Amino acid sequence: MLTETGFMTRPPADPAAKLAIEARGLVKRFDDTLAVDGVDISVPEGAIYGILGPNGAGKTTTLRILLGIIDPDEGVRRVFGHDRPHEVAKLIGYLPEERGLYPAMKCDEAIAFLGALRGLPLDEGKARGRELLERHGLGHAVDRQIRQLSKGMAQTVQLLGTLVHRPKLVVFDEPFSGLDAINQGKLEVMIRELAQSGTTVIFSTHVIHHAERLCDEVAIVAGGKVPYAGSVDAARDRIPAQVRLETRVDSGDWRSALPDDARHDAKAGGNHFWYFPVPESGIETLLKRLIDRGAGILSLSIERAGLHDAFVEIAGEAAGRALAEDNELETGR
Repeated sequence: MLTETGFMTRPPADPAAKLAIEARGLVKRFDDTLAVDGVDISVPEGAIYGILGPNGAGKTTTLRILLGIIDPDEGVRRVFGHDRPHEVAKLIGYLPEERGLYPAMKCDEAIAFLGALRGLPLDEGKARGRELLERHGLGHAVDRQIRQLSKGMAQTVQLLGTLVHRPKLVVFDEPFSGLDAINQGKLEVMIRELAQSGTTVIFSTHVIHHAERLCDEVAIVAGGKVPYAGSVDAARDRIPAQVRLETRVDSGDWRSALPDDARHDAKAGGNHFWYFPVPESGIETLLKRLIDRGAGILSLSIERAGLHDAFVEIAGEAAGRALAEDNELETGR
């Protein structure tokens, strides 16, 4: 099915689907700081799941608890039904926010090393590493040392090392950070391909459009809490859809057909724009009244709220501003 952005999406996750991750009541304190405060998350197998929030909201701490890197002070988490995530570490690929490879290693060696940490034999890891490098346009760099690579190439090598053991669950912490637009696009394609193959993908991000384009479901994180966890569509639908009407003129008998709360915005070009919720009587009835009364319609569309608007509605203005500031710092705008 095509979304409004033109990307293909898979059908909504089956409510009865098995869970790759289940967490209930997670709490984590660091001295006097409550970093995670009663977090509940359920991630269906095969989903693309986003952890969305500004820097410092608790996203990384939540991911580390889910993966068993740190333990919660309260609450439980299960990965593929296991209370101890380390028991299923071979099924998991994890790309931390802090990137790091041994600079003297060659590319295929670095990938093989990361695979070995998840139980993959070194020789098999090197063979798979060479195959992955070729497939992703880095075949020419197989024998180069990490220190000889550009930052973007090194990030790609670490990403491939995260996937070389063919995990069932892949967790990316801010994977798009530091990537240029081209490599961000390549990573989005890779995430979709992983999900299409049945791999569960979880990634944290403070960039709304990545979550909106990719995710089946999101957890919105703000101040260590998760005020919303569910489908992207359900989050957007918490704000009523708006009608956007464009007319040649701003007055006439047709104005009586508009709802009382219609907002008027006159543009420099002389056209007039009106915004209001979809009437209970339906858009067809409204359209007929406007035409019959000579509204001079230039365009009429129904616009759903974006995920950013939903985030602000759910998490609050302060969290929305923090998210916007993080985006501005990263893009330099």
